[in-house]
Amino acid sequence: MKFLGVSGSLRHASSNTELLRAVALLAPRGLRITLFDGLGGLPHFNPDLDTDPPPPAVRVLRESIAAADGLLISSPEYAHGVPGVLKNALDWLVSSVAIVGKPIGLLNGSPRAVHAQASLVEILRTMSADVVPAAHGSVPLLGRNLDAAGIAADPELAKVVRGALTALVEAVQGRAPTASSTG
Repeated sequence: MKFLGVSGSLRHASSNTELLRAVALLAPRGLRITLFDGLGGLPHFNPDLDTDPPPPAVRVLRESIAAADGLLISSPEYAHGVPGVLKNALDWLVSSVAIVGKPIGLLNGSPRAVHAQASLVEILRTMSADVVPAAHGSVPLLGRNLDAAGIAADPELAKVVRGALTALVEAVQGRAPTASSTG
């Protein structure tokens, strides 16, 4: 089984990116977590550029999501909203079937990031993604300066991450086989 992790932050030392790296460390045997690192290379969404073929960075985004059995998105909240770079990526997916029906879990590194989480749920449901509520988790990282290993080593934080992972795995296993899960 393959999950794609998408961080809504471009910061090099992002706690949300470290959280996704911790997910990879805590993943059970047989589950591969790959982090998508191309958000910063996507062009600004413009329907005039959404052609066949799409811009190369957009093609990579769509193919990466299509090849994954599930998605984990970990995002900060900026001014009570989804970071622009993440919203831009989601806009590029609207005309694609890559995200339709895709099981998605949402993580964040701050319990205060409730507005962005709610907004992401609304956006993803509008895009016909399979938002899995049991695969959501708020991991209190604010001010702790933990890297992926530190997050994975903390029993309380690891419990939240494992809970989200387990729920997402169960959601994927409950779906009918798709091209990405059979090949």
